[in-house]
Amino acid sequence: MVLKLAIFISGRGSNMEALLQACASADYPAEVVLVLSNNPDAKGLETAASAGIATEVVDHRNFKGDKAGFENAILTTLDGYDIDLICLAGFMRLLSADFIAHWTDKIINIHPSLLPAYKGLDTHARAIADGAQKAGCSVHFVVPEMDAGPIILQKEVAIDDGETADSLAAKVLVQEHTAYPEAVKLVAEGRIKIIDEQVRIV
Repeated sequence: MVLKLAIFISGRGSNMEALLQACASADYPAEVVLVLSNNPDAKGLETAASAGIATEVVDHRNFKGDKAGFENAILTTLDGYDIDLICLAGFMRLLSADFIAHWTDKIINIHPSLLPAYKGLDTHARAIADGAQKAGCSVHFVVPEMDAGPIILQKEVAIDDGETADSLAAKVLVQEHTAYPEAVKLVAEGRIKIIDEQVRIV
């Protein structure tokens, strides 16, 4: 069985592109059937459309602070597709507990730090400021608490002398583009079990 993916983006969607490239391989056990954005100007929408992927826009600005209305519109949109897993790829809206409950253990995200360290924004600058020796990325299941869900896998990079937030971000991004397809493959192959809020790979 091929796992059917919806990818949520807000910008250029470089991790989306990594997933599209992985799914283009004949032996990869997943396919992208939808790319959805809250931003009608997201460059990733053009990339997806040019690859023949269906795209949808649910612009949060049209809901004037009505988060429930915004999320219900997304849920209604998803109902029009056969989706097994939602992949957040630079989607800059926090999802509510109610939304996540509709897709329990079926939403994953990639975060540019070695969680649980450096949740939230500005991860690279914070790691450098703290004198950390390594950084990286984490692919995890989404739960109501931000960046706190069970971790599927992580990739590490060294923080070199003279490292800047931009140079570190570039190094980590290379690892992100490997980590996300690997994590989706594990899910698609049925090798991920969540036991006591932790991932076990079988």
